[in-house]
Amino acid sequence: MSSNDIPILDLKNQYRAIKNSVEEAVLKVLASGQYVLGPEVDAFEREFAFYLKCKDSVSVNSGTDALRLALKAVGVGPGDEVITTPLTFIATAEAILANGAKPVFVDINESDGNLDAGLLDEKITKKTKAILPVHLYGFACDMGRVNEVASAHKLKVIEDCAQAVGAYWKGRRVGALSDAGCFSFYPTKNLGAYGDGGAIALHDEKIAARLKALRTHGSVIRGYYDDELGINSRLDEIQATVLRVKLLYIDRWNGMRRKLAVAYHELLSGVSQVKRFQPMNETVPVYYLFCIRVDKRDLLQERLAEQGVSTMVHYPVPLHLCGVLKSLGYKEGDFPIAEEHCRTVLALPMYPELTFQDQEIIVSEIRAALKVV
Repeated sequence: MSSNDIPILDLKNQYRAIKNSVEEAVLKVLASGQYVLGPEVDAFEREFAFYLKCKDSVSVNSGTDALRLALKAVGVGPGDEVITTPLTFIATAEAILANGAKPVFVDINESDGNLDAGLLDEKITKKTKAILPVHLYGFACDMGRVNEVASAHKLKVIEDCAQAVGAYWKGRRVGALSDAGCFSFYPTKNLGAYGDGGAIALHDEKIAARLKALRTHGSVIRGYYDDELGINSRLDEIQATVLRVKLLYIDRWNGMRRKLAVAYHELLSGVSQVKRFQPMNETVPVYYLFCIRVDKRDLLQERLAEQGVSTMVHYPVPLHLCGVLKSLGYKEGDFPIAEEHCRTVLALPMYPELTFQDQEIIVSEIRAALKVV
């Protein structure tokens, strides 16, 4: 059953039940007097690891810190290079730089916007320490090729799963396909907290133990007898209990998003000016975003806004052309597919409560706007 088949009243009842469950859980935490690294965090970490089918998960206070600490925990440091995509949020490169390493970019696939794993070999040097693929928009990256290259060159692999909780690659959930999978629980994500939050999925118990120390200033005894320099990056009990409730519903919500994506594809199939993204074979996306590509994107976005249709651009500038990363020495034309993507991409409304009638109106407005832009 999709969100299009569920009566609005049923959706309201569902979300009312979730709201009540969250409020009850939060009040229980408030009454407990234990607000940091308590039983709710422990329970969420176990449940999230079980959901992903990995040995452990370590919660932190953001997706950015998940990336930063995961890279450090697997040994990335000053002078190293980490290969990643230029089409991602700044946090991906920020986490690499925070460890003293250098981001090295490769261009993307036109079909799904993810890192083109076929270009990895040519970017590997003696300084390369890791590959950091991003599962963009909820589409799984080509982890088969990524892991093949990493194994051949003895590199670490850290997955950026901030937009892809619940997505599958060949029957396995992303985040459990590498040395570490990093997640964001920012409120807008498919699995969102009521504030910031993040987690790292792992198969290696030693790395998990190191991460638990790194998130508490480098010590497992909360700031005393520190073995190495860490940071303060702890998921609080309130966010953990919220996530425990919402984790029970994430597959249902992701299923709704997939149904909505099918409807968008059908409605847009006859619009020749619109290019749509396609997942790789044997992957199951979760559609954090439903993006299209279209010429005169800015004019289309302006026309849609005039008709009350809200859209967003993810992302207007590829990382290699961002001013803050100018010192890396990249220039326009270095990654032409990513650059073209940034000039033409537009994210349409996508959330589980969206109805087919909403989608018909949105696509109708797109058709009308494209006649005049």
